[in-house]
Amino acid sequence: MNQDELKKAVGVKSVDFIESNTVVGLGTGSTVYYMIEELGRRYQAGEIKNIVGVATSSRSQKQAEGLGIPMKDLNDVDHIDLTIDGADQIDKNFQGIKGGGAAHLLEKMVATNSHKNIWIVDQSKMADKLGSFPLPLEVIPFGCEKTFADLEAEELHPEFRLDDNGKRVLTHNKNYVIDLKMGEINHPHLLADWLDHQVGIVAHGLFLDLVNTVIVGYDDGPKVIKDVR
Repeated sequence: MNQDELKKAVGVKSVDFIESNTVVGLGTGSTVYYMIEELGRRYQAGEIKNIVGVATSSRSQKQAEGLGIPMKDLNDVDHIDLTIDGADQIDKNFQGIKGGGAAHLLEKMVATNSHKNIWIVDQSKMADKLGSFPLPLEVIPFGCEKTFADLEAEELHPEFRLDDNGKRVLTHNKNYVIDLKMGEINHPHLLADWLDHQVGIVAHGLFLDLVNTVIVGYDDGPKVIKDVR
């Protein structure tokens, strides 16, 4: 199977974990696209009933609404039963990096308010260690050059993310994205703690100790890894 076929296979498989009468967090990304499409199909067919979705991006919100899935804002639900999202990289300890689509702040807010989290990826996203995929940071524009300089001083190899026109990428919250191109992250928990204490960084893309189940797309079909934690 090519990469799109792998993504579709895991996206479709993940919907098996969505039950009727639940609140579901809908992630963001190319793999999640197939999950939302399949969820919409099953919802319209009556196979899954009485669900509410909470989106992590305007893209996912628009897609779900177009399929007739009832949607609510995070502020308007008292819990989320399950969130299904993609990941940009997952290490052997099932820690992850997210934020390739610059939605990691909203994704993290939904994930941390969920009883369970499932990540759906193709096999290319699995790695022994994190870091070969750049680690995204969402930073406020005010004082961002000072934040950048602090990251450089720590030898974290920061780069502002630019769009096709060479302008700085803006997140949903009108903040900038700085990518840390470290190559390898040996101590993700220590790095996450340090980043959490840096004023001006709104959110980082290290998603640690969050996922419960991972579904990986391989050439011979999706593999479900349950009870990760």
